[in-house]
Formats: sequence, C-alpha cells, structure tokens
Amino acid sequence: MELVSVQNKIYTIRNQQVMLDFDLAEMYGVETKRLNEQVKRNIQRFPIDFMFQLTNNEFDSLRSQFATSKRGGKRYLPYVFTEQGVAMLSGILNSETAINVNIAIMRAFVAI
Repeated sequence: MELVSVQNKIYTIRNQQVMLDFDLAEMYGVETKRLNEQVKRNIQRFPIDFMFQLTNNEFDSLRSQFATSKRGGKRYLPYVFTEQGVAMLSGILNSETAINVNIAIMRAFVAI
C-alpha cells in the first residue's frame, strides 16, 4: 500500500486528522457495514476523540472532494476515525490484511 494513496484519504475535520469509514473498509477489504458493526460491538473502545459521525454540513463539504461515482448514494452520515481510532480498529479486525493496512495507515499519519 502506497504511503501517498493512504495520505490522500486523511482529511482534517474539526481540527483533527481523520479517515472515513468507507475508505477504511475498502482498505481492509471488508464492507463498510461490517466494519461499523464490529465498531458498534466494541463501542467502549471508541470514545468521541477516537471516532465520531459527520454532520450533514461536514459530509457535504467533503463530498465535493470525492469522485461522485464512487461515493454517491450514501444513506447514512459516515463515521470518521482519528489516528487513535484507527489504532483501536486493529484490536477488533484481526486479519493479516488489517495488520498490514494499520501499519501503512500509522506511517501515513506520522508522515503528515
């Protein structure tokens, strides 16, 4: 996984660097719904400074940065994960892919 491609999926929202749930799910090779289900089953691991849901205004301002064909038709407001939230994901997603993706993401956050 290229550092630059990961860095391009890190956004600044509420003065925090975050990654979107659907970008993370794609990187981990799981459906966004499944990623969020695992988070909800382990919600005590994700306080508000690790993960939060975007508001309509926040999502609308980000949407212009996405390729609409890839991101169109969302029925819910996405969740975003801070660096600490992404690190916590590694505790609930235990595949080899998840481990490798998490290493790449941690390197991207550090590089930024």
